[in-house]
Amino acid sequence: MKNIVILSGAGISAESGIQTFRDSDGLWENHDIQDVASPGGWRKDRSLVLEFYNQRRRQLKTVEPNKAHTLIKDLEAFYNVQIVTQNIDDLHERAGSKNILHLHGELNKSRSSNNSKLIYSQEGDINIGDKAEDGSQLRPHIVWFGEDVPLMVDATKMVKEADILIVIGTSMQVYPAAGLVNDISAECTLVVINPNDTDFKFNGRAVHLKENATKGMTYLYNELVPK
Repeated sequence: MKNIVILSGAGISAESGIQTFRDSDGLWENHDIQDVASPGGWRKDRSLVLEFYNQRRRQLKTVEPNKAHTLIKDLEAFYNVQIVTQNIDDLHERAGSKNILHLHGELNKSRSSNNSKLIYSQEGDINIGDKAEDGSQLRPHIVWFGEDVPLMVDATKMVKEADILIVIGTSMQVYPAAGLVNDISAECTLVVINPNDTDFKFNGRAVHLKENATKGMTYLYNELVPK
């Protein structure tokens, strides 16, 4: 069975109604990104950071996976499908996909402020005074700008073993995730689903489907599924 690796970004979640960070203005829902997604922002105002992610967590309960998510799951009947997602939501899981690596963390988890290995399930809000077992304040289990991305090694291994890499809903502007496309083998087929042109050239090797996630994935699914 061939290996398909999905590299998904904010565009696939946007079609379910999740608002996204836009690099063009440096704001995430009217917040400066450095205030809500950086270690400096956490040191400056923990209450603001916690409430920002509490709102994201609440919003997540109001949305559902879309057709692109379910088609990716349906490919598992024909391929070994692994997902490397830059998204912090759980829409891939709720669509039924089994093998998901969250490169930038997970909204429905929290962790110790002092020990990144102390990770907990988090369905409700995180409040000031909520502590990990080591006594430190709980924080969102999110990889913020300026922090290491600990799962990059695992993601790189997946991509190197891919027969087909599908890049969907991401302009590949955020590193180190953007560098993953450079790790594919010479035999790997690279498909990009993105309605916009991108400055990232994908080494000139990509099939570019200029569609949104659901339309592009519908077309690609029909091409990939054996007739």
